[in-house]
Amino acid sequence: MSIDRVVLFIGPPGSGKGTLSQECVQRLGWTQVSTGDLCRKHIAKQTEIGKSIDFAIKSGKLVSDGLISQMVFEWFKKGQKQSDVVILDGYPRTVNQARDFNELADKLGDVSKVVVAKFVIDDDVVVDRLVNRYICKNKSCQRVYSLKSTSSLAPSNDMTCDACGSELIKRKDDTTDAIRERLKVYHLHENDLLSHYEDAGYEIREFKSDLPIDQLFVEFKESMGVSV
Repeated sequence: MSIDRVVLFIGPPGSGKGTLSQECVQRLGWTQVSTGDLCRKHIAKQTEIGKSIDFAIKSGKLVSDGLISQMVFEWFKKGQKQSDVVILDGYPRTVNQARDFNELADKLGDVSKVVVAKFVIDDDVVVDRLVNRYICKNKSCQRVYSLKSTSSLAPSNDMTCDACGSELIKRKDDTTDAIRERLKVYHLHENDLLSHYEDAGYEIREFKSDLPIDQLFVEFKESMGVSV
């Protein structure tokens, strides 16, 4: 497994993890692994993992930590990375998943290869961001936009994706009540996750993610020692 670094993104929904990941992929050539995207791809292809995830979702149950870890491990095993730096966006999300990740980290052979990027943002800012968030309907694109006219993520063409021209849609769970509930769940796990990472010896770097994406990207890039 030839990987120079794995960067774990930890932050609440709407903290800009996905958008920053896209910037790193496009401008630095890094590889991003989004568990949300992986879940959707497995469900669409009706793999064994996908069938299990689909069944859990349709049954109103949470997808098990073990199943999520299995999905991520399979991705690494198949060697689908395109660069020596991999961003894990949305994984690990719980301490149980983080314990599973330790097995993967052991195969890297050096704990210094794991960096935790912690994104800090006020809950009210998150709510304001997500109620205005739209995403590209094209599942192979999924670019994120904001309908706030002052946002740098506003689409150039009304309700169509700048990248592929597909329609922009709103996620069903991007309502104020649903967002508050997701934030509550996130905060339940955040401190335990960070404690686990500290115990594991992973370096934790903190970023204020209420910044415009271009500024956040520059600060993140500089912190990671990237000169491009």
